[in-house]
Amino acid sequence: MDNNKEIYTSLPKDCDPTLRIVPMPTDTNHAGDVFGGWIMSQVDIAGSILAIRRTGGRVATVAVNNFVFKHPVFIGDLVSFYTEITKIGRTSITVDVAVYAQRGPREGNKEICIKVTEAVLTYVAVDEKRRPRIVPQEL
Repeated sequence: MDNNKEIYTSLPKDCDPTLRIVPMPTDTNHAGDVFGGWIMSQVDIAGSILAIRRTGGRVATVAVNNFVFKHPVFIGDLVSFYTEITKIGRTSITVDVAVYAQRGPREGNKEICIKVTEAVLTYVAVDEKRRPRIVPQEL
């Protein structure tokens, strides 16, 4: 019996991932786990993709409001980043990012899916001179 069954989940069914990537050996620490900083970087990229699409232009990360590492990520995991806008301000946009790792087949096992990270980031829309600009209400 698998004692870790409660950590297994499935990917969100009602949306596509904003970003998918497979970590490589150069993305790991001395213990072979993927660096938290690498995951944070990918989370920021995924969040900014959604923010750029919604604001219609350049954004800058202004805050990491929340970041929780739930489980480690390993070399060869298929890591998927799902994003959702939770708040739109005058010049800012807040994005939730949920990160899932799919693993198993590379070891000849059944594929499993684990939610590995959750984060909330805030971006500010900026113009070509990097000054805050108003987020359009509709695109």
